[in-house]
Amino acid sequence: MRIPDYSRGTLADVLPGALTALGMTGLSDPLGLASTLEGVRRVAVLLVDGMGYHNLPSYAATLAPQRITCGFPSTTPTSLVSFATGVAPGGHGVLSFFAVIPGTDRVLNHTLWTDDPSPFEWQPVPPLYVAAAAQGIPVTVVNRPEFVGSGLTVVTTTGADYRPAAGVDELAAEMLGALAGGGLVYGYHPELDKAGHYAGLTSEAWHAVASEVDALLVRLIDGLPADAALIVTADHGQLDVPSDKRIDLDALPDGVRVIAGEPRVRYLHTEPGAAGDVLESWRALAGHAAMVLSREEIIETGWYGPVDRAFAERIGDVVLVCRDDWALFSPKFDHPHLPKLVAMHGGLTEAEMDIPLFVLKAGSC
Repeated sequence: MRIPDYSRGTLADVLPGALTALGMTGLSDPLGLASTLEGVRRVAVLLVDGMGYHNLPSYAATLAPQRITCGFPSTTPTSLVSFATGVAPGGHGVLSFFAVIPGTDRVLNHTLWTDDPSPFEWQPVPPLYVAAAAQGIPVTVVNRPEFVGSGLTVVTTTGADYRPAAGVDELAAEMLGALAGGGLVYGYHPELDKAGHYAGLTSEAWHAVASEVDALLVRLIDGLPADAALIVTADHGQLDVPSDKRIDLDALPDGVRVIAGEPRVRYLHTEPGAAGDVLESWRALAGHAAMVLSREEIIETGWYGPVDRAFAERIGDVVLVCRDDWALFSPKFDHPHLPKLVAMHGGLTEAEMDIPLFVLKAGSC
């Protein structure tokens, strides 16, 4: 099990360190990036979705990255908001992939979210790009065109110039083009995560996308201006979940009103008065596959960092955090594609939590 140490630095500290190196004030830098980047006048940051420290593409592995962790849960919406805001999950409130909106039975998919709930009411912490622009540091975000205007995009890119890029070639060209103008450039590549989900980490499909990631790294490194650096990281890792480690939650005791979270971390929102019975029943029946905790117990672990009480009810009354390579599914509440996933993430294993941090200056490779 890998517990995030927010005091020593996680994914949430990558952007503050890079911006500090570019002259932004008022930020902490526990990863020491400003010192590493001394003399650099412009920085490109590439985040490769799903590229865990323990499942690196071939060329990337030769670059000897530092190992850091993402926050908890180890899932894309949570990590992207922590990255953009510099805040641990408990401080920004995006605490899962699927979340129940308190006071309702409605489940919000953070990747399909538009304007309901209103983005900055749901996630009130502005991206660091807003303060960077106010201090005269230009920021460009290069990301997929289909993400323009989504709720997740709004709360993670406001304050930056957004440049759409549809594939690897466009991503590299737009990042290097924006870098020529100075400041900070952030690019996002989602395909490695998708290949893992739908084909598995040992598949030809995953290795084909991994080769594309390596080619992207080479192109970005070769194209760096003399006074620039490239930072590469990820939002989480992944692990393959075998067919005999999948549990049907709907077959377990009743008392649950809505199930949210994701297969590796489940949030059970219970019927009134049922939380205690559900907690004990599920500990007895599913304790071999998951840590079963109450809302208050999981908040007290510190896994989210300090939790703003305004966000506490977004966490289930009962939370199941999968052990080893188990996963939990609910045909009643899940989208039909979830059981088809091969590689997954969200939990606290090293494979999911450990992510790489590369800092590459022009001419250093």
